[in-house]
Amino acid sequence: MARVLFGVIAIVASLVIVESLTCNKCSLGIFGTCFGSSNETCTTNTSVCYTGKAAFPSLSSFSGFNSQGCLDNATTCNATTNHTLLFATYQITLTCCSADKCNPVTISGSPTTKMTLTAALGAAIVACAQAVYTNNK
Repeated sequence: MARVLFGVIAIVASLVIVESLTCNKCSLGIFGTCFGSSNETCTTNTSVCYTGKAAFPSLSSFSGFNSQGCLDNATTCNATTNHTLLFATYQITLTCCSADKCNPVTISGSPTTKMTLTAALGAAIVACAQAVYTNNK
């Protein structure tokens, strides 16, 4: 009897695992870069993957903040809502999908801008290292 019960539990568990949705997770993204991206397994069969973007319409040069992951309630999907924080208006756009990793981590912005930032950070690190080396002589 114990073997039959174990077999039934194993079959049910494998079906639940097969039906689980896996989404890309990004708790905080800014300037098109995700900090701490990972995968997230949704907990319910009605979950969807989402990508959320908060942007300030008055700041056209700022690409906004991003987040991604699982969403249990799909009623707020594929919509844009307006909000206000300290007299600043911002918009939250929420898009959803229902396939594994259908919310890819996208990197927006100009490659030239990213290269310039990388070059500036690299130059700053080299300058700091040289200053430390010179002071330790």
